[in-house]
Amino acid sequence: MPGPSYSIDTSGQLDPYLDKEWLLSNGLGGFAFSTVPGCNARRYHGLLIAATTPPVGRVSVLSRLGEMLILDNDPARTHELAVNQFRDNVHPHGERYLRRFDFGDTATWHFDVDGVKVTKQLQVPWQKNVVGVRYMMETSAERHVEFRLFPFFALRDFHALRRAQGYDLPTTVAPDGRAIAVRADRLAAHVIARGEAAFVSAPAWWHGHVYRIETDRGQDDIEDLFSPGRFTVKFRGRTELTVWASLEPGEPLDWDTELRRRSEATSAAGTRGASIVPAAGSAAVDSTAPAPSPAVMQKLLRAANDFVVYRRTPDGQDGTSVIAGYPWFADWGRDTMISLPGLLLVPGRYQQAREVLTLFAAYVSEGMIPNRFNDYTNEPEYNTVDASLWFVHACFEYARASGDAEAFERVLKPACRQVLDGHVRGTRFGIGMDPADALITQGDANTQLTWMDAKCGDVTFTPRQGKPVEINALWYHALVLMGEADLAARVRQSYQKAFWIGPFRGLADVVTLGVDGRYGRDNSIRPNQIFAASLPNSPLSPEQRSAVVEVVRRELLTPFGLRTLDKADRKYRGRYAGPQFARDGAYHNGTVWPWLIGHFLDAYLRVHDHSPDAQAQARRWLAPLIDHVDQSCLGQIAEIFEADEPHRPVGCPAQAWSVAEVLRLAVKVGL
Repeated sequence: MPGPSYSIDTSGQLDPYLDKEWLLSNGLGGFAFSTVPGCNARRYHGLLIAATTPPVGRVSVLSRLGEMLILDNDPARTHELAVNQFRDNVHPHGERYLRRFDFGDTATWHFDVDGVKVTKQLQVPWQKNVVGVRYMMETSAERHVEFRLFPFFALRDFHALRRAQGYDLPTTVAPDGRAIAVRADRLAAHVIARGEAAFVSAPAWWHGHVYRIETDRGQDDIEDLFSPGRFTVKFRGRTELTVWASLEPGEPLDWDTELRRRSEATSAAGTRGASIVPAAGSAAVDSTAPAPSPAVMQKLLRAANDFVVYRRTPDGQDGTSVIAGYPWFADWGRDTMISLPGLLLVPGRYQQAREVLTLFAAYVSEGMIPNRFNDYTNEPEYNTVDASLWFVHACFEYARASGDAEAFERVLKPACRQVLDGHVRGTRFGIGMDPADALITQGDANTQLTWMDAKCGDVTFTPRQGKPVEINALWYHALVLMGEADLAARVRQSYQKAFWIGPFRGLADVVTLGVDGRYGRDNSIRPNQIFAASLPNSPLSPEQRSAVVEVVRRELLTPFGLRTLDKADRKYRGRYAGPQFARDGAYHNGTVWPWLIGHFLDAYLRVHDHSPDAQAQARRWLAPLIDHVDQSCLGQIAEIFEADEPHRPVGCPAQAWSVAEVLRLAVKVGL
């Protein structure tokens, strides 16, 4: 499956291309990531972000490259191809020479510098912490051109920023002048050139790079970068120069071999292509829906592949996990289990799905799977109420889709049993079944255990302590799946009594059971109630499911997913911007989440009996997210959108469950 080709005619303009990003992942959690003009606008932008303990332990190694051409031995005719943002200016203005940007399995820039044609091509080898950049240059045979290539290094934790140390970073140069090594703290960057180039030592710090997206987010936004010197090549006619950067020394890689390996890896990720026949149950194709578009499938399958990464299992074997989002998320249990049907079951990647599920099964502790793995220690952290119940759902979806009864009965079902038993007994953070009504309760005012987990300092913006509506829908679903008929019947009865408000308001978001046997309710209109209508086993009556779908449609539906709170609520926040406290306050108080569109459309189709009209409406609602794949971060779908129009994409520019749910529903309704 060759990657889709995005071709942008930039015509030498900087705007609006500074707002278009691109991402190439390496299957280890590492990546290359920047904007179309090559101007880094985030601390997470860079040409080599390496995962030292895949898929975590990520470090920013090679931040950018500076390119300079000197024409006809005349210093006055010096031209630079890079674009950098500083506090008071942009320098240099390499976009003036940029004619076209292409993106697929590589990122490619086409420059024209006063008649000198320069093609810059970047690739990220698959499952290697390496980046390669190739320059193919051509001019007339009579013309003399000197090309200088300056590597700029950050060499720091990818969440941090580099400041000039007051000294140059130690640099060594190979005797042949073709390779260098730059060191900072315990990190080393190795760059080796292939072509007629020699390295000239000229160590220097470039101070005050400004990352404007960090500015918008109220974060530290200034970085200093170190360049040890330049690779120089002089030519007439044509020449080619390739540099490889990595964390380890070695010989230069073969460009075509590495590109072929990457193409084969991405092809294997979508071998079923447009003929996809996904899992049964909630992932099933509507029998009367048209076949999905091959072009749409190609884009979404490629996007999905970015999130599937290598992780070693607890016993040291090779395994698979799912990155929740790029650039800053690691592999989170909740996101992984919600994403798994779309990312892995729909494309038929059953072996990797089994590896993901068995990996998390090995980490079940006290009835819980990890919410996340620590970025630095790689240790599991157990602080979520919903990830374990989504794990049960994902295990049964896997069994239905793959027919792998052996792994399900031997490994996955016993792990599901541990989850149920742990919830009946009670586990961490007050998570457990209330014997009074058999519903799951959890947390307190200072914890954030559901997916609405924003917290800044000591402020928890949506604590939702008590009995959340979606947690107990998942609890009922899990009990039915595991054959706990009597307990499930009791939960169903309690659920309707506890959460049902009425046809116009649907379900309460959270309830608490008082000593008098009466329920206290948080009647906020949030999208969490949609899961009670979308999951294959629902605790609601058909009439109640229809009411829930209508409430959510009327109050929360936008072109890019569901708002997290209705606009009439006093806690509603329409914009997601500014410092972290302001952003976290809006994160689940209005902000639109694309992944919720999957369960909304599942529920909508269900209550309308999957009619042709319902399928057509579902396709119309899904179409803006398909279009978004081409618009912001090329080939990806954002984590969130602002609640107020025009619904600006914000947060993580590439999010696993956004892609997974759009892919799953695009197949289901034949978009």
